[in-house]
Amino acid sequence: MFRSSGEKVMDFFNGTVLLVIAAAMLFPFLYIFSVSFSSVSDVLNSDFLIWPKEWVTDAYTYILGSDQFVRSLFVTVYITVIGTFVNLLFTTTMAYSLTRNILGQRTILFLVLFTMLFSAGMIPTYIVVKETGLLNSLWALIIPVAISPFNLIIITQFFKGIPEELTEAALIDGANDIQIFTRIILPLSKPALAAFGLFYAVGHWNSYFSGVLYLNDPAKWPIQVILRQIVIVNEPNAALGGHAAMLENLPPPETVQMAAILLATLPILIVYPFLQKHFAKGVMLGSVKG
Repeated sequence: MFRSSGEKVMDFFNGTVLLVIAAAMLFPFLYIFSVSFSSVSDVLNSDFLIWPKEWVTDAYTYILGSDQFVRSLFVTVYITVIGTFVNLLFTTTMAYSLTRNILGQRTILFLVLFTMLFSAGMIPTYIVVKETGLLNSLWALIIPVAISPFNLIIITQFFKGIPEELTEAALIDGANDIQIFTRIILPLSKPALAAFGLFYAVGHWNSYFSGVLYLNDPAKWPIQVILRQIVIVNEPNAALGGHAAMLENLPPPETVQMAAILLATLPILIVYPFLQKHFAKGVMLGSVKG
């Protein structure tokens, strides 16, 4: 196919711009990685680290030796796994119900849209969490955000796009709504489930303010609250349970901060490649198809 010189110049320009953007996005990860594995002298004497001059793992030994950090990591994994399951369960079942002819369907949909425009606010939500007995419980980070109205509407539209002939054939064969939902709707909705499951999982993994607001027991803090103590408050020893007294040579706070950020970010980055195939299809939900 013949390509004009103008198209070649434009392709080169687009490729250069995209390459610069990709480098700008990857540089923070490279900097965090380099500082976390650098020695004390490299951190103190270098203003700009691209690659460790001397590989040191003291910061990781210090962090992983803390029961508080490891516990918070498992707490976050628990919240992410259970929370994402609850999110998808409630969102998909309600979305499927809204595709059926049920009593009060328009009223329910109006209430869902209403919550997108008006929220109760922090104090009323805190009171609800307290009065329902969820305060200082990990479920306080899961139940109040069980359904995202925006995700619910998108998945509802996706379910409506599934050919009705499939459900009608299943009804003729004697299938009920539960069988139709589990054996027809869900298997055909893998792209949507993967995309929104990833959205929900990232939201739970990065959840910080809810942990500060609803959890008083440091043993139940998620990883993001620990990161706040390490990075923002700059109290790594206090955040990690005060086990520095048992160590002779403490790593510099900068390497501890970067190592904590890397350890807290790595798990969610590992999950993404396994969902990328379905995620690429799921992000096209609601787009115009020709």
